[in-house]
Amino acid sequence: MSFRHPDRDQIRIENVLSALGNPLRLAVVRVLDAGGEHNCGGVLNLLGVTSKSTMTHHWRVLRDSGVIWQQPSGRENLLTLRRDDLDARYPGLLDAILAGAVRDGSDADEPSPLNA
Repeated sequence: MSFRHPDRDQIRIENVLSALGNPLRLAVVRVLDAGGEHNCGGVLNLLGVTSKSTMTHHWRVLRDSGVIWQQPSGRENLLTLRRDDLDARYPGLLDAILAGAVRDGSDADEPSPLNA
């Protein structure tokens, strides 16, 4: 299976903002921002998400908006943040969003709404 990803010049700000406006997708991006490739299952485990079917939708939104690369690897899919593309299209946007998420309390030790 191969996924369609928008080219760098096809990434649109409204799609990126919409994708990152969801708390679960923003949490995924924060995990991927650490760098490297991450398998989908590992990201789910890290975030404490148990519903793989729900995440299929979130992976698609992030991929179609140009926020992540999703590549098949055996029985898993590997995810990578498209930081270079996002920084080239919208310099400073991703840093501002991720910093804002930290300031708004996304790191608080409260029960996570991610499993809701």
